[in-house]
Amino acid sequence: MPPIIETRDLTKRYGTVVALDRLNLLIPAGAIYGFIGPNGAGKTTTMRILTGLLAATSGQALVAGHDVAREPMRVRRLVGWMPDSFGVYDNMKVWEYLDFFAASMGVPALRRKQLVTELLDLVDLSHKRDAYVMELSRGMQQRLSLARTMAHEPQLLILDEPASGLDPRARIELRELLKELRVMGKTILISSHILTELAEMCTHVGIIERGHLLVSGEVGEVLHALQPHKLVEIRVLARAEQALALLPGLPGVRAARRVAPLPDPVLDPARPADDDGPATLNVDYVGDGTGLSVVFKALAASGVPVVHFAEQSSDLEDMFMQVTQGLAQ
Repeated sequence: MPPIIETRDLTKRYGTVVALDRLNLLIPAGAIYGFIGPNGAGKTTTMRILTGLLAATSGQALVAGHDVAREPMRVRRLVGWMPDSFGVYDNMKVWEYLDFFAASMGVPALRRKQLVTELLDLVDLSHKRDAYVMELSRGMQQRLSLARTMAHEPQLLILDEPASGLDPRARIELRELLKELRVMGKTILISSHILTELAEMCTHVGIIERGHLLVSGEVGEVLHALQPHKLVEIRVLARAEQALALLPGLPGVRAARRVAPLPDPVLDPARPADDDGPATLNVDYVGDGTGLSVVFKALAASGVPVVHFAEQSSDLEDMFMQVTQGLAQ
């Protein structure tokens, strides 16, 4: 299946400032793609080019195979755009807001009445149908704005910082809504500074800094490429030194070290001098789950009392800190 978003050497300059520098991006259909980067990295510039709101200096941007520069109206029919700010006319009711944008996208009047009801049900705002938009909470306004992006039933949703300013409950509600939209067949490109939120919903991720795409792909594959080895945490009740002597000789173990301090005989004089536990050990391991089971069995067979044995998983924050340098334009 061809990608729903593809950019080829996409470049945008503002005078001497290069906001995007030959960006090559591929996003498959059906993905929730987290677009991550510090302020000024080029996230919003990329999104505005993809929606036809901003012209690129050079390069090409394609949405579902259609060139954004050559077929802007066709692309706008395929894309729902949610900016990071919410704007509305004064004294406009919720249903009027959705009806207005649906009409601006050419949705027939008979269809609009049913569509407004469907969208309000989807974002759980049916009970606010006749409320004034500006009286809604921030979370409700964000859900309404998301409903507006779907007024013309687009294939692709581009959301710029949709969780900004939301309280924890509103962020959870938004996250669950985005997952539901993916089930409905939508592809979602979402930017955010709240990396933990993206980690719980995204299937793919891209990290951009100073207009350069540093890494992109399926979340698990990217994490594995950046950190091919695993960190395994082991807690033992005793015999920590015996475990540290045994571990380096086991297949796949690159290194092992104690992360908890040795017992202090002054602070704990009742403990025997040769008792070096309990302790926590970190193991740098390369291999699969089968190999890890071999490590565990070897420790148990040698009489080391293991009470905890778990692989420490990396997350988007680890990935972000590893590949970025904290540079701004």
